Amino acid sequence: MKFLTLKDMALENKRVLVRVDYNVPLKNGIVADDTRLEATVPTINYLLEKNCKIILMSHLGRPKDEYEKGKSVEDVKRELSLNPVAENLSGILGIDVVFAGDCVDIRLPDADIILLENLRFHDEEEKNNEAFAQKLASLADVYVNDAFGASHRKHASVHAITNFLPSCAGFLLEKEINELSKLLNPEKPFVAIIGGAKADKIGVMRALLSKVDSLIIGGVLANTFLKAKGVDIRKSKFDEESLQHAKEFIGNKKILLPVDVIVADRFEENADSKEVSINKIPNDWMVMDIGSNTIEAYKEKLSHAKTVLWAGPLGVFEFKKFSSGTRKIAEFISSLYAATIIGGGDSAAAVEKFGFAEKMTHVSTGGGASLEFIEKDGKLPAIVALEEAHGRFKK
Repeated sequence: MKFLTLKDMALENKRVLVRVDYNVPLKNGIVADDTRLEATVPTINYLLEKNCKIILMSHLGRPKDEYEKGKSVEDVKRELSLNPVAENLSGILGIDVVFAGDCVDIRLPDADIILLENLRFHDEEEKNNEAFAQKLASLADVYVNDAFGASHRKHASVHAITNFLPSCAGFLLEKEINELSKLLNPEKPFVAIIGGAKADKIGVMRALLSKVDSLIIGGVLANTFLKAKGVDIRKSKFDEESLQHAKEFIGNKKILLPVDVIVADRFEENADSKEVSINKIPNDWMVMDIGSNTIEAYKEKLSHAKTVLWAGPLGVFEFKKFSSGTRKIAEFISSLYAATIIGGGDSAAAVEKFGFAEKMTHVSTGGGASLEFIEKDGKLPAIVALEEAHGRFKK
């Protein structure tokens, strides 16, 4: 991959437009997890040292989905405004981050750091609209992509915009690419853990099976595979969309599935629970976590690994009672003498919650982006756009 980085650019006294991924959870109008904000601090500080005027832009949530639920424009713009993010970032940096009420057709305030309003309040963002990208570009002299978590999208602020400004990768994006590239030609043995509940894992599983020595399955995905194998999973959650695809993997000797599970009589923190073999799940009960024999089998396979990828928790780790599998595997991985890469999303939240994040080689800020990076051999739309922009503009 050949693209410009921050240190390749002449930045002194420039206006710099930085695409960040501040798609963070808000609770009662306050940022509930500022990990993604913290991750962009190195890029922001570097630009401040170069006496740059910094214009930050991001999306937050999915406004279109909220409109489809019947919410008014006013409610959505209040609930998904980036204003609380500007306040939180000000505290992190110790510098006033001035919030701009829109992202285009505005007169920018006179400030060292500005955060534009939610890009997705404009439909043109997700349509990769050239005119919208040009309006964004008109705000600055240089464009920096520091939003790995949005780089698998072909959206205006990460893709089309590179046609209009000298463009480079920020420190966070550069780090993500360097660390995740280790998975494209991994040191062996290479073990991947794929779990979670989303139906976006089949493509990456296909890509991984040609690279891994073992592929460990957990979470709702494991339920789906067990059902595809003919196991009666009773009331356990599974993904209908992945079920047919799962059948093609049955019999692959690289794949490890649970042999026992923790089940509950209902999906609640205080539900009655017990450990059973996968073939003895009681009627009307559901799988909530992997069992002790499965944990030991997964540890044994991981113990020989030189490279580990983990994407997706192994159970309902949000409930303490059903977090044991995820926590014990996280602890074990953190002790390995290996490259340990956590693929963002809920996996990142889990290792952070249990206090093992600092012991991992890399914890990605992008869930879907990290998986697509592997699936597409690093060729994410925004990264390709930076490569194509390389040499287009004079540094």
